[in-house]
This record gives sequence, structure tokens and C-alpha cells, in this order.
Amino acid sequence: MKQLLKQYFGYDDFRPGQKKLIDSIMAGRDVLGIMPTGAGKSICYQIPALAMDGTAVVVSPLISLMKDQVTALNQAGIHAAYINSSLTENQICLAFANARQGRYKIIYIAPERLDTPQFYEYSEMADIALVAVDEAHCVSQWGQDFRPGYLNVAAFVGRLEEKGRRPVLCAFTATATKEVKDDMICMLGLKDPNVLVTGFDRENLYFAVERPKDKMKAALGYVTSHAGESGIVYCNTRASVEEVCDMLVEHGVPAARYHAGMSNEERMENQDDFIFDRKPVIVATNAFGMGIDKSNVRYVLHFNMPQSMENYYQEAGRAGRDGAAAQCLLLYAPKDTATNRFLLENKESKKEMTEDERKEILERDLQRLKVMTFYSTTKECLRKYILNYFGETTHCDCHNCGNCDADFEKHDVTELGRQVVNCVYEVRQRFGINIVLGVLRGSKNAKIVRYGFEGLKTYGKLADYAESTLRQVIDALLQEDILIQTADRYPVLCLGNSYGKLKDEQYQLTIKTEVRKSTESGGAAGTGERVGAKGKAKGTLGKGALDDAGFALFEQLRQKRLALAKEERVPPYIVFSDKTLVDMCLKRPRTLEEMLEVSGVGTSKLVKYGEAFLQVIKGA
Repeated sequence: MKQLLKQYFGYDDFRPGQKKLIDSIMAGRDVLGIMPTGAGKSICYQIPALAMDGTAVVVSPLISLMKDQVTALNQAGIHAAYINSSLTENQICLAFANARQGRYKIIYIAPERLDTPQFYEYSEMADIALVAVDEAHCVSQWGQDFRPGYLNVAAFVGRLEEKGRRPVLCAFTATATKEVKDDMICMLGLKDPNVLVTGFDRENLYFAVERPKDKMKAALGYVTSHAGESGIVYCNTRASVEEVCDMLVEHGVPAARYHAGMSNEERMENQDDFIFDRKPVIVATNAFGMGIDKSNVRYVLHFNMPQSMENYYQEAGRAGRDGAAAQCLLLYAPKDTATNRFLLENKESKKEMTEDERKEILERDLQRLKVMTFYSTTKECLRKYILNYFGETTHCDCHNCGNCDADFEKHDVTELGRQVVNCVYEVRQRFGINIVLGVLRGSKNAKIVRYGFEGLKTYGKLADYAESTLRQVIDALLQEDILIQTADRYPVLCLGNSYGKLKDEQYQLTIKTEVRKSTESGGAAGTGERVGAKGKAKGTLGKGALDDAGFALFEQLRQKRLALAKEERVPPYIVFSDKTLVDMCLKRPRTLEEMLEVSGVGTSKLVKYGEAFLQVIKGA
């Protein structure tokens, strides 16, 4: 197995968890691998596919994912093909003809294609040794990306089993709650699988949340401070994508856009511009990214808060797939919660459901949104918050996130919390945050006057406190379950199960405020300066791993990679990853034999590219 790994992929050893899953597959046992993005899930089925007699069928959800994987495999000297709707009927017929002749070791196929006459005919005579299901969470209705076509997998494997030819079945995903994990095992028909959760931590990712006064200025400051690096900017609406992309382009940033309101042709053209580094920045809705195997994304910037932690971690995880340092920055504003709530309540996918189903799913969606809001407002370690959510309990701060790096002061706000709770009680637990804040700060809002709230004991009681401070207090009360927010269309504040805590004289409610002062932009340009500088200091490609001479060589190698990629019409990262180029700069090989010692250089790529990169290194 190690020999195959080095020969085709250029790595000397397996990453955590890979060998265990590979050994199980080779022993004929089904497996379920839950491994974070960038942990090397594909190696877990590609190596067994090479070692086994017969062919491996990989069920994959997106055209872009299949295209990337197949291009990379063929570059590594492995015969592979994909079959999906991007091909013409003639091309599909040719692919099946080649497959019947045994020309491919690995065939990627869309789940819907499993239930077609052509695939039936092929599977009747083919020696299928392995079926791998990528992005397996798509089979679960409780997952974020449910896709009915995935239900074809169990039927397909069942047909082979009836003929005494059941292949080994393996499934992989990056994130899964217990409910989704149980769904995957059941709906895919995994038999006594070896379930491996390698851990959700991505140590090379730096997480940060900022609350700038001007998000546009913040985004521009951040992106321009990372000029030349590849990044994704996520927005939660098409209108925001257009606005942010136009703003970046106006300021000279080579950016593309991507959302569902564009034509297929324009989306594919913009996606290719991003993948081939013609435009290293892409501004997109969450319609973009699933299955994009671009390894050199150095940052993911969320212009808006996502709807769930599952969505956020999947999207943020598209940074740093090569294992090198990368950053994940979320720009948060309180209105993000309201916007996401509206989007969840008006989901297209809910139109075919019954009223009870819609209500149940909305409640689950709103609970996920609540978790994401807490992440966006917490002052605790961000990595710890993420890992705890996914069931990976840790009590230690990571010292590698925006909150761990910030200088916070703790404030006792127990008395403020009591006043907020008193106000919620006085307005009879029938109003939302804005009305409660208005009463406490003595607002003359027409609604407050109409309801006679000027006569309440708590009216104007906290007029001397900034609204932002009181919102922090309410956030703390919600996290402590002293208050709860209903799931109604217009959510109201109510007393939670733990509101009695405030009666205990020993109880202390605290909030944290940052000591560090904002910059001129009110935290906007400061976001770019602070997080960007932190990332460079922590070892992104510029300063951490390389000295100045090494970085100059890296830039020369990157230009050579770009030239070769253009000649072969493949994305640059398919030639070599950024991490491989950095290793070349550190090891500075002088011969082809020494080049083989570089991580990511396998036999096939050594023959194709070794001499070209050696010449650059020798001339540096």
C-alpha cells in the first residue's frame, strides 16, 4: 500500500486513519469514514482500487468534483473516467464501451446514473470490486445536502449481491451528526461497517470572527491584504454576491462571481477562471464549492453568517486542502440572523412537504441557526466551540484563533442581566429583542408608546448603556438558557429553564469585551490588517515556512507551474500543490532522485515535470 501511495501520489506515509480504513477495505469489510476536508478521504478508496482486481465505482454528487478527481488521477498515471450529464450521449456510450473493455481502474458516476439502462448493462458484466460513496451525507434527509439519487446506491449494491457479486461498500463524508451517521449506515446498506471518525480538527486553519461597522470596507481590506492568494468570499444572497464582486473588481481585484441566478455557461466559465487561477478570488453563494478540489485556497471569507455550523465548517474547510496554513474569517452582523431566518422559512425544498414535516425541519434549522449565532458572538475559543459541537470534547483553548489571540476583559453584568429578565417579564414574554432593548434604553418608539411601556419599572433603566453592550448581555443570557428565543416567524424573548440562576447571590453573569482598539475603519480595515498579519506570522506561505530567498524561489516555481498548467490545460494545483512547491524550496533537490524525496512528487509526475522544476531550482 505504501509503495502505491509513493508511486502514484508521491507521499511517504499515510495520514491518520487512512491505513486503518484501507486495511478494512482490503479485508473485504464495509467502512464509513468521517474525516475533515483535506484529511485525504479519496486516498482511502483510490489505493484499494489500485490494489484490487476489477474496477472501483465512485458515486459522486457534483460534476466539478468528478472532473477534478479524474484529471488528477490521470495526471498521476491512473486510468480513470467520469460519467455524468456534462457528457454528450456519444461520449457516455464511448465511456461505457471503454469501461466494458476494462480500461479504467476507477469510474466516477453521478448517483442518478446508477438507475439507467446503460449502467445496468455495464454492471451486469463488469467486475466491480469496490463501490465508494463520496459526500455520503447526501443520502440523509436530515443532512444539509439531501439528494434523492443517493437512494439508488443500496438498490444497485443489492442487485450485485443477489448475483453473488457484492462489492466492498465504503462511504465518506467530512461532517456528520449522530443522526446523519445513523442514516448513512441504514440508507446505504452498509453491513457491519468499520466506522472511523478521525477527528474534526483542521490544525492548519485559523478561525476568526469580526463585527465590522462596514462589511464592504472590511472585505476589501482583507482581500487586498491577501493579494495574489486564492480565496473564496461567501455571501448568503445573489444580490450580495453581485454587490461584493462589483466592489472588489472596481478596486482592481481579479474576482469572479458564482450563484444560481447565472446561466450554466457563465457559472462554468467563472468557476474555471477560479480553478485555473486566472481569477484567484471568487465571490459566491453556497451553491458554489461542494466538490471543488482546489488545494491552494489560502482563505475563505464569509461576508455573511451561514445558516448552520455544518454549512460553515464545510465551506470554511475548502481553505488549506493542501495542509498549508490558511484562514477562515467570518464577518458577522446581527441582521445576518434575521436574513437567514427568512431564507430558512422560505426554502424551496419545503414546498413538497406536509405541514408537520415543514414545522419539524424548520425547528431543526432554527436550532442550527441558534448554534451558528452563538459561534459568531462567543468570546471563547472558536476551535473548541466547533469541535464540541461535532461531539469532539475538548477543554483546552487552541491558541490559534481570533478569540484566543485577542485581549479580552471580563465584565460582571449580572445586574444588567437581572434588569433584562425583569423587562422580558414586564412585557409579558410577548416581544422580541428590539422592543426589550427599546424599553430598557427609554426609546420613544411608536410601538413602545402605543403599548404604554413608558410606565414600566424597567423603562429607561439601562439608558446609559450602549445597545451593543446590552445585545451582548442578551446573547449571554440566551447561551446560559436564562432566556430563550421562540421559533415563531417573529421570535420573542421568554424566560428559559435556567432563569432561576439570577436569584442565586453567588451566580455571576459575565461578558467579554476586547481591549484592543479599533482602527480608523471601525474594525473594517482592521480586520484585514489584524487577521491578515496574524496569518502571515503563523506560517502561511509568505513568512512562516520560508525565508526571503525561499519565498522568491517559491514564486519562480509557481510561475513555472502556471506555464506548464496552461500548456496542458489543467489547473495549476493538479501539476503540484502549493505545499509541494514549499517542500521543494526547503529541500532544494539537485537530482531527479532527490526530487522524489519531495512530498507530493510521485513517479509519474517526476517523469513529466521533474526536470523542468529542477532547472528552476538550479537557476535560483
